Amino acid sequence: MHFYHLSTLVKYSTVKVQYWVKGHRGLHHLRTQSLHGPSPVTTFGPKACMLQNPHAVMHIQDPASQRLTWNKPPKSVLVIKKIRDASLLQPFKELCVFLTEVKNMIVYVEKKVLEDPAISGDENFGAITKKFCTFREDLDDISNRVDFIICLGGDGTLLYASSLFQESVPPVMAFHLGSLGFLTPFKFDTYQSQVTQIIEGNAAIVLRSRLKVRVLKENWEKKARVDEKGIILTNGDVESSSKAMQYQVLNEVVVDRGPSSYLSNVDLFLDGHLITTVQGDGVIVSTPTGSTAYAVAAGASMIHPNVPAIMITPICPHSLSFRPIVVPAGVELKIMLSRDARNTAWVSFDGRKRQEICHGDSITITTSCFPVPSICFRDPVNDWFESLAQCLHWNVRKKQNYLSSEDEEF
Repeated sequence: MHFYHLSTLVKYSTVKVQYWVKGHRGLHHLRTQSLHGPSPVTTFGPKACMLQNPHAVMHIQDPASQRLTWNKPPKSVLVIKKIRDASLLQPFKELCVFLTEVKNMIVYVEKKVLEDPAISGDENFGAITKKFCTFREDLDDISNRVDFIICLGGDGTLLYASSLFQESVPPVMAFHLGSLGFLTPFKFDTYQSQVTQIIEGNAAIVLRSRLKVRVLKENWEKKARVDEKGIILTNGDVESSSKAMQYQVLNEVVVDRGPSSYLSNVDLFLDGHLITTVQGDGVIVSTPTGSTAYAVAAGASMIHPNVPAIMITPICPHSLSFRPIVVPAGVELKIMLSRDARNTAWVSFDGRKRQEICHGDSITITTSCFPVPSICFRDPVNDWFESLAQCLHWNVRKKQNYLSSEDEEF
């Protein structure tokens, strides 16, 4: 069990966040914000109201009031470092010494990080590495051992941290030591005071929703028939066996045409209903966090992480009217190859686990109940707009010169 919670919001529970105002008649209920219901009110006229859903995924609160606190002091931390990056060696060593020697934390590090010759060959750092707890991806389960995570690198380190936790994710503190840094708001210059502040439980936090993806693959094989003489006949009956895989995705699910020169041709279902067929290079299904990644390059809008939504963006569609759309969080999307598709498709999850999709296979996507709690430098809104300005140079242009009254005459 992880020892963290948000004030009035615990791991996407069904806790309602209520706002109150003080008027001349005392306290009056102002509003309740819900993921699936209208805001600020859910009553319409004197008698109509919205039917309450006891199975709602979550209730959300004002982003400005989302703050991290601890039920018990954190004792363990997972440090994720970008592999094969020499520029991160010194910050990694400094941080680990600080965590183990000064803060007396139990440090978890991936085994392949310590196999780097620059780390394993450092005799002075060897005494520190002996105190580490190590693990291997896809082999060791650390989901109930880590209290919070520190990422050193670019946005890819945060995506990788997300992939390590298929259910509840500890809070993530990401330092900008990579190329882009849209998801990594902290600078390493003052890491000691910043890490201390997090350990003490004083930080704003943004819940980055993830996608729960289930891939069902149909393996069709011919069942050999044997005649009376024991001779195996090749033209046997066809039988199938299903294989299901599940993933938690922070940025996006991408279905594309792969190496084929033909257009991709996939059917897109929403809550069991066919809504369209995608013909083009493919389709992107992204979270609000992923809206500023591949999706925005394909012409989609940018969505703040606190908006409960799923974005569907076609990649180079063979139709001028096929525009990106935003659907409510919690709906179930399903992608399958069309019957008349000329070729197979390929799918990847946050750029990883790439695999082929054949006829009969299906990809089911919905909002996950396990978000990534990302620690903010200031707050969710200011951090996001700062990233838009610094990383994507949003709306940057040369300003027009001032026009004087004399210039207006011409």
